[in-house]
Amino acid sequence: MSMSSTSSSSPAMSDFWENVRTILYALALAMVLRFTIAQPFRIPSGSMQPTLEIGDYIVVTKWSYGYGRFSFAPLEGLLPHGRLFARDPQRGEVVVFRPPHEPNRDFIKRVVGMPGDRIQMIDGVLHINGAPVQMDSLGTIDFENGDGFVERIPAYRETLPGGVSHTIFDRNPRSELDNTREVTVPDGHFFMMGDDRDFSDDSRRSVGFVPRENLVGPARFVVASFDHTTSLLMPWTLFTGFRADRFFKPVE
Repeated sequence: MSMSSTSSSSPAMSDFWENVRTILYALALAMVLRFTIAQPFRIPSGSMQPTLEIGDYIVVTKWSYGYGRFSFAPLEGLLPHGRLFARDPQRGEVVVFRPPHEPNRDFIKRVVGMPGDRIQMIDGVLHINGAPVQMDSLGTIDFENGDGFVERIPAYRETLPGGVSHTIFDRNPRSELDNTREVTVPDGHFFMMGDDRDFSDDSRRSVGFVPRENLVGPARFVVASFDHTTSLLMPWTLFTGFRADRFFKPVE
């Protein structure tokens, strides 16, 4: 009887360990894809409005700029400095990175300054190497913020050297961030700015110049987006709060 009982439990144990192996293989594959191919991020703040809204879920490609320590976060402390297969971002790309002053947090901003560029804000207009970038007024537009309130915000179409064009907000043309001293971007670094110019902690403030090795990757598209009414405690709001117009919207 004892031998019969042991024999009958063996297949069950075999199936159990086979399921464990399958789960471990799946987790390992998911981690490899996250570290080397693409990674999702949620937008928690409005510094990149209107390009990215609070509640957007974006996909960032990891191979685009090569691989550095922060490509493999949270394992960056185990890896050497430098970058493998390095490629610089293009001016105007929206990029996820780890700022030098806060290397444990992911930031997302737009690259406006390349190595060697002279950058300055004068009366709310970005100047690169002494020349103002093209800015065309879009008037005052209605925009729903992350709390569901509709604001009337002055908006502009900004066109960077190279032709990348995007919408920015400039809520207060006389804020301290609208007039800065001229700085020169060091070699191997980039100057980042948010599209919601007065509500962005970027290279004009504590972020400073962002080293090449701190880049994670460019934001490619919004995979999903949920408004302020969405709550996991109320599952039906995953449908009522879903922003269908932002589904698979490219990040430009």
